[in-house]
Amino acid sequence: MPRKPLLSILALALGLCTGAPALSAQAAATPASPPVDWPWAMAHDASPAFSPDGDTVVFSRGSGASRRLYVAHRRDGAWSAPRRLPFSDRWMDLEPAMAPDGRHLVFASNRPGAGEDRPLDGHWGGQAWPGRGGKLWRVDRVGDGWGTPVRLPDDVNTGSSTFSPAVAGDGSVYFMRAIPASGAFRLYRSRRVHGVLQPAQPLALGARGDRSDYDPTVAPDQSFIVFSSDRPPAPSNGGDLFIAFAVPGGWSTPVDLGLAGNEARLGPDHATLYYTAPDHRIHRLSLARWLQHRPPR
Repeated sequence: MPRKPLLSILALALGLCTGAPALSAQAAATPASPPVDWPWAMAHDASPAFSPDGDTVVFSRGSGASRRLYVAHRRDGAWSAPRRLPFSDRWMDLEPAMAPDGRHLVFASNRPGAGEDRPLDGHWGGQAWPGRGGKLWRVDRVGDGWGTPVRLPDDVNTGSSTFSPAVAGDGSVYFMRAIPASGAFRLYRSRRVHGVLQPAQPLALGARGDRSDYDPTVAPDQSFIVFSSDRPPAPSNGGDLFIAFAVPGGWSTPVDLGLAGNEARLGPDHATLYYTAPDHRIHRLSLARWLQHRPPR
């Protein structure tokens, strides 16, 4: 089970969710302060998911059960005021992830399945979280708007504590799920083969025991993944951001980026990281110096 400080951080994140590059992450991490003209500049805004051209962004706003999805558009260099997406009007919706082609979103929600009328309860960290459960849903782009959300298959949505999706270029979905035995979170991938999501498999990233890996974001070509974790050398009172690279047979040893944060998303250049810092606001970080040291695949 995650330690108590991490449990609190995960609760906030969920809306109460082989060789390594030779580089000193602690010395290299220099985040940029959030510009005031970002449409996602309020406290508790999180997970900005960008369209391929960078001119549309979907993000979550609010805290606890009030979290909903909002959208903003950039025209002539200026962002519009955010507006709530029409389908995100009742349930706790969070952690949107844009498909790299911009044609659909995947997000986490406590919304129930067909024929039910109460939010899902979550179970992680050795305790129940009434109304804070989650499964992953997909909503397609329809013209200038969005369609009706559809829950992803049970091969992905095992249990009621599945959160924080990321969508790769081939349609594969990465996410986090609570392990029933320990209550810790692990990262998983469901490959998309011939248009069908396959049973999810855990990522071999080296987490042990009650340590948690959570909140993944992945490059469209799946060459690297950034995620949050309380594994060493992260401080005992929270989780740091880590990066790992695809290598033959799996993933490189994760490298600490030297920053505390969660709910990370890649910008449209696939080299800028947007993440929620301990001040509950979105910050950004260039990954260029890490990416230039990526190992061969």
